[in-house]
Amino acid sequence: MQIFRIRKIGSLLLVLLALVAVFPVFFSVTGSLMGQKELNDLLGAVLTADSGSASGQAVSYVFWRVLPLYPTLRSYVKVLLDSPEFFVMFWNSVKITVGVLAGQILVGVPAAWGFARYRFPGKNLLFMIYVALMMMPFQVMMLSNYLVLDQMKLLDHLWGIILPAAFSTFPVFIMYRFFESIPEALMESARLDGAGELLIFIRIGIPLGSAGIISALVLGFLEYWNLIEQPMAFLKTKSLWPLSLYLPQIDISQTGKAFAVSVLVLIPAVIVFLAGQDYLEQGIISTAIKE
Repeated sequence: MQIFRIRKIGSLLLVLLALVAVFPVFFSVTGSLMGQKELNDLLGAVLTADSGSASGQAVSYVFWRVLPLYPTLRSYVKVLLDSPEFFVMFWNSVKITVGVLAGQILVGVPAAWGFARYRFPGKNLLFMIYVALMMMPFQVMMLSNYLVLDQMKLLDHLWGIILPAAFSTFPVFIMYRFFESIPEALMESARLDGAGELLIFIRIGIPLGSAGIISALVLGFLEYWNLIEQPMAFLKTKSLWPLSLYLPQIDISQTGKAFAVSVLVLIPAVIVFLAGQDYLEQGIISTAIKE
């Protein structure tokens, strides 16, 4: 009975935490279906906070409705039909994300396989450097990246965003765990049958490590689809900006449009996350077991 009560309380806490986590998404979806007048009535205390306090008027409060009184798709129409710059930045985000993930497959998969399956001098030291670089925030590496990209004439170019991210060490760390779990006996059997190292990598390594590869790709998509700091630092031309820099440019008087853009930007990330959820769980389990 005591265990049942503890489980029930634990489940209730998890539900409450889940509702807290989901609320921003619900807030955005509901706001995107409201007209500008209704949004002004609900969020007027925030949208006009400066003018209200300066004039000495009474302070009002923000409140929210579960469902809009007058649902409308006007904000989505404004974004999809009257905002051509949205599609320019959408395709910039697609180019950056696809380019980065393709680069991580070409570079990260062989690197992770090499670290996991081969022994060579300085391997442990090199892997420790990889892990250390993985933990460094962008602010630490920004100046060095800027100087290198300036010398390569890649500033204010999408390649200036794609190339540094393609050599990221994080996907190597994720895929390393999966490649390391492949039984050595399986590889020895393949060698005895006459398979070369490249054939073993293609026929055994990639299929058995596919869960780790997909996990790294899903996490990479979620990171680079919402990239902000690198485009702000390395891109000056507005026509090269990704969607993550489009939302801050929306005027505060177009709150409904901002909500609609937030939802549209969220949709691809949600689809990719749901499609790769099982692989992410396998990645978490694999990392926990190894630790």
